[in-house]
Amino acid sequence: MTEVITGDLYDFPQYYDLLFGSDWKAEYRFLEHCYARYATRTVTRVFEPACGTGRLLIKFAHKGYEVAGNDLNPHAVDFCNDRLERAGFPRSVAVEDMADFQVRRKFDAAFNMINTFRHLPTEKLAEAHLHCVADALTKGGLYVLGIHLTPTVGERMESESWVARRGNLQVNSHMWSKELDLKKRNEHLGLTIDVYTPTSHKQIHDTMDYRTYTARQMNALLRKVPEFEIVALHDFCYDIRRQIEITAETEDVVYVLRRR
Repeated sequence: MTEVITGDLYDFPQYYDLLFGSDWKAEYRFLEHCYARYATRTVTRVFEPACGTGRLLIKFAHKGYEVAGNDLNPHAVDFCNDRLERAGFPRSVAVEDMADFQVRRKFDAAFNMINTFRHLPTEKLAEAHLHCVADALTKGGLYVLGIHLTPTVGERMESESWVARRGNLQVNSHMWSKELDLKKRNEHLGLTIDVYTPTSHKQIHDTMDYRTYTARQMNALLRKVPEFEIVALHDFCYDIRRQIEITAETEDVVYVLRRR
């Protein structure tokens, strides 16, 4: 029998971590390449705003980086801090708003790779977030920001499905665009998560809202934060050897921002 739950995926960090943590290597390697190529200082301390379960933070910690982050969801923060502690690292992730935080000591790099930035519902909060990250970085440090833009020409991606497995646990995810309001700049998404074990099937139904950004709107936002300069543009292939040019059809962009 299927157990059906209407809830927030972020309240189930073990499933979230499996879904989004299974393909960490490409992102991790890309970030290290960015640090080497674009930062004007040696990167030893990294910060992830809205870090969720810390799927990348734990990898950086194991490689000798000093890591920290924040997230609004206490379940995700506990999951992240527990895994850091089990591995012998400090519990360095806090329950904080990614648009309203301060750090005690500045970091050399920050990253937000999978569209979490778009959870910020207003321009004011998005700008506040960028200022917070800039204030948290040393001069010459990087903020690597991955985002799906809304193309103004051609078709856009309206659904995405993927499967992740770990041992006897399998998690299937299907996300689709339920409503797009370009005037209000909101995309309402549906999300269904099927969780399978050898003896059970659980289905989680969730919805979320993302703020929309065309290329022009994103550029206008970044101009409001002069602390950053755009030093490179990549896509979600994470190929450090290949930069992209944003066109009216572009969706996947990784902005490499450097603190002036």
